[in-house]
This record gives sequence, C-alpha cells and structure tokens, in this order.
Amino acid sequence: MMTDSLFEPSERAEQYRRRLLDFMEARVYPNEAVYDQQMRESANPHATPQILLDLKAEAKAAGLWNLFHPHPEWGPGLTNLEYAHLAEIMGRVVWASEVFNCNAPDTGNMEVLTLFGTDEHKDKYLKPLLDGKIASAFAMTEPAVASSDATNIELRMERDGDEYVLNGRKWFASNAVRPDCAVLIVMGKTDPSAPTHRQQSMMVVPVDAPGLTVVRNLPVFGYVDRESHGELVFENVRVPAKDVLKGEGEGFAIAQARLGPGRIHHCMRTIGMAERALELLCERASRRETFGAPLADRANIQDWIAESRIDIEMTRLLTLKAAYMMDTVGNKAAATEIAAIKVAAPNVALKIIDRAIQVHGGGGVTDDFPLAMAYAHIRTLRLADGPDEVHKRAIARRELRRYRDAAPETVAGVSDDALSARY
Repeated sequence: MMTDSLFEPSERAEQYRRRLLDFMEARVYPNEAVYDQQMRESANPHATPQILLDLKAEAKAAGLWNLFHPHPEWGPGLTNLEYAHLAEIMGRVVWASEVFNCNAPDTGNMEVLTLFGTDEHKDKYLKPLLDGKIASAFAMTEPAVASSDATNIELRMERDGDEYVLNGRKWFASNAVRPDCAVLIVMGKTDPSAPTHRQQSMMVVPVDAPGLTVVRNLPVFGYVDRESHGELVFENVRVPAKDVLKGEGEGFAIAQARLGPGRIHHCMRTIGMAERALELLCERASRRETFGAPLADRANIQDWIAESRIDIEMTRLLTLKAAYMMDTVGNKAAATEIAAIKVAAPNVALKIIDRAIQVHGGGGVTDDFPLAMAYAHIRTLRLADGPDEVHKRAIARRELRRYRDAAPETVAGVSDDALSARY
C-alpha cells in the first residue's frame, strides 16, 4: 500500500527496497522449508543452519548487508525513515533479518560499540559483528526484580583496583546460548548511592569470562528459539575498568540511546509480519469453502480483512512518522511517538495473526504454517524493550504535563469560570 508522500522511500531507499524484495522472493521465501528442515535435524537447536550461512554470504555479496547501520563507514548510512521501509520487508520471515546482518540484539549492540566502544572493542568485537562472524547478547533484564524499571537492576559491579567484580543474575539475554555468541553488553549497578539514573553502568564482557555461567535457555510459549533467551549467573566475574562503556554511571543513558532506533526496527518488522499474516488470511479465505461458499464471502471474515488493512495502515504511518521525527528533531522529541508505536505495532500484529490462525482452522496452530511461531515471537514484543504499560505510562505523563504546566486558570484555552458555567 502507498504511504503519504512525506514518508515514501527516498530514491536510494527505493533502490534498496526493490533489491531486497527481489532477494526475498528469489532466495528467502523458497528456503523457509529448508531452514525448518535443517533446524529439525540440527543437534544444537541454537546453531546456525547451513542455509542461513549460505543466504548471508549471498546477501553480503549482493550489497544487502548492515542495512540498519547509520554510519556510512559500516553500512549504506540510511536514515531511520529510509531503513524503516526495509525492516518491514525483512520482518515478513522471523529469521530473515539475520540474512542481512540486521537482527536484534546484534544491531543495537553494534550501534553501542560504534558510539561508545574503545578501539580495542571495535577490533575485537564490532568488526566481527559487522562481518556476521559472531553473535552478541545484551544482558539487562533480571528475574528477581521488575526490570521494566531499569533503576531496579541489582547485578553489582564493584570496583576493585583496575577491575570491577560482577555478581548477580540475568535472564532473557537473547543470543547468549548460541555457540557463536562471543560477547555480552551487561548493565549493572556500580554506585547505589548515586542519583537514581547515575547508578548503572554498562560493560563489555566476553561470554567465556571466568565466573560467568550460562544456566539455561528459556523457551517462549514452548518454542526453543534458535537465537535463544539465556539465563546467566555472574559469580565474581572480573572485568577490566577499560571495558566500561562511556564511563561509570552512563548505563541508563546508553540504554536510552540503544533502544530508540531498535524500537523502530522492531515495529517495522512487526508490521511486515502483520502484512504477511493478512496475505495468508486472504489466500486461505479465498480457497476454503464452508457450507457451500468460500470463507471470503462471510461478512465477519470481510470485516476482519477490512479492519486489518485499516490497522496496518494506521500503524505503519505512525511508525514512519516516529522514524521521520527521530531523523529531523531527535529521539527525545519523538519520545511519545516511539512509545506509541511500541504499544501499537505488536498489538495490531497479534490481532491480525490471531485472525489468520482462526481462518486456517486447526492448521493455524501447527508448524505447518508460520502463524503460530509468529504469534509467539510477536507476543514477546509486548514485553521486550519495555512492556506496554511502561510506554503508556510515559505517554500519559507527557500528555498530563501539558495541563500541569499550563496556567491554572485555563484548560485547553477555556477558563475555569467558563467551564463551570458550561457544566
């Protein structure tokens, strides 16, 4: 569907979009079944199947690589708005973003290392990540506290000479269980006595650091995702002070810098999955008959189709607006829009995927179709990068601030006396 002209792809983004569409059509979609088969046959559920390695090599050779990266030194240097159109296409297949080295959490970690890493970090970790040779994890969420409030984080990072000693537990560290995961970016508490948002720091920690134990992978809705969601225990893990990113007390600021672009990526990929679910719904409804007529002739199915199209278009436009604002006025000014899309996109996609499952009948809840796994994957996004409730709270507080900060005698330009007289 076409978008408002303000948000249409630029000429260079349109070139990448067409090339990406062609690659998906020629190489990714035809190999979905191959990917599934190789994963079923794999001795390690977190290993990278050969077909994905082959597709990555092809994408890299085709120049469809690191499309997310905003710095021309490492990628095409696309804006958030330009990349958003590409992320939607990649989102149509759960694992497709990795084909182009644009998968989370590696994308966010690469941006953090680009902005805040030392030359040593860039040589040892960033360059292999940019080449797609290793994976990385982001260890922030903890099982013992409500991590939706990052100030709750308890993992201690205590200074001991030229090192910090880390003790604590993390979970849902995506990629951490993968055999090719080489490095973690870990957020913890360095100074509990500092101001609330200066207590946290981030450090670069190799996955094989002594004292670091990968306890288990956490299945999601029964699915063992290849990327993995690791539970980690840190027991006197020693990290050189030189591996603190940006400086002590900068962890919260880094987290905010990391999550803004990541939310655009997540939301546009989610819209791509919603589009594919709607396509599958329409195809199935057109082919299947009940009581002598195609499902597509049923009024309730037509309502679902119409409502799905409306929801997708509204959510896409809001997401593109957020990306445009990030490019033009910055992440802070776009905070409301970023929070809004993080709530809207997964909820819209889940509703459409659920409808598609229903139209597919019993088949919809099996792995014969991509819908059940897509639902499980998208459902986690209502929690990842902050749960819906936190984003809605932030939006509401910004809305209310306008009234709290306004002159006490007026509300929306209407005086108290006028309001009293009216009501």
